[in-house]
Amino acid sequence: MNFARVAILGVAVGAGVVAAMLALNMTGQESEPMVVADAIDTVEVLVVANDVPMGSTVSESDIEWQEWPESGASGRFLVRSSDPDAMDEVVGAIARSTLYSGEPISLAKLIRSDRGFMSAILPAGKRAVATKISADTSAGGFILPNDRVDVIMSRQADDNADAPGGYLTETVLNDVRVLAIDQTIEDVDGEKVVVGQTATLELSPQQAEILTVAQQMSDQLTLALRSIADTATGPIGADAYHLISGVKKTGGVTVVKNGVARQVIGIR
Repeated sequence: MNFARVAILGVAVGAGVVAAMLALNMTGQESEPMVVADAIDTVEVLVVANDVPMGSTVSESDIEWQEWPESGASGRFLVRSSDPDAMDEVVGAIARSTLYSGEPISLAKLIRSDRGFMSAILPAGKRAVATKISADTSAGGFILPNDRVDVIMSRQADDNADAPGGYLTETVLNDVRVLAIDQTIEDVDGEKVVVGQTATLELSPQQAEILTVAQQMSDQLTLALRSIADTATGPIGADAYHLISGVKKTGGVTVVKNGVARQVIGIR
């Protein structure tokens, strides 16, 4: 028994010595150095503090300076170090499109004009032309500003036409942008249905002439809403330039009488 006790005690002492040596080795090892990330360089960028709807004037409370990673600051941003007076430049400007809180401000989205907002946002070479609409002639009222539409003209056929007593239809304009419905110039999150009496379209000068003639000739003009997928393909058909072709070729004018367009050659 004495021998067994001595053996057990010896094993215990040996285990303790081994454990102590292992502990010393572990504490003696050098700890791996902590990796500290490099500090990110930042710049102060002018951003939107409160949502600014399209067509609204930017006030001083709508904008603020905010720290922004220098590597992510676009050349279009207004940086305080290079443009310390940027806030004065922005206050009083008109938003071309809705500005959302937290969005860096770009001068391309702002305009300064002492004229009307519509003339300020029109692209160069374009015209804003209004036409009457109703729910049954504007896709049930689901056409919104910035949608793209075709303009369809319908009128009663003359007795001498191919379809006497019937109706003739023709797409006179293809893939034109709706600027506004009445006084509404933008929709709210795509959920607002605007049923107005007037649609303002963005047209070229020639398209404006076509629409003017079509309004005189037609019994009704209808706006056909185009799919958003058509934006990649562009216009499917051609505009009805034949309605005004006489003006361009002969220097005459188009006379509309009793719903019939007739070219009158002018004296040169």
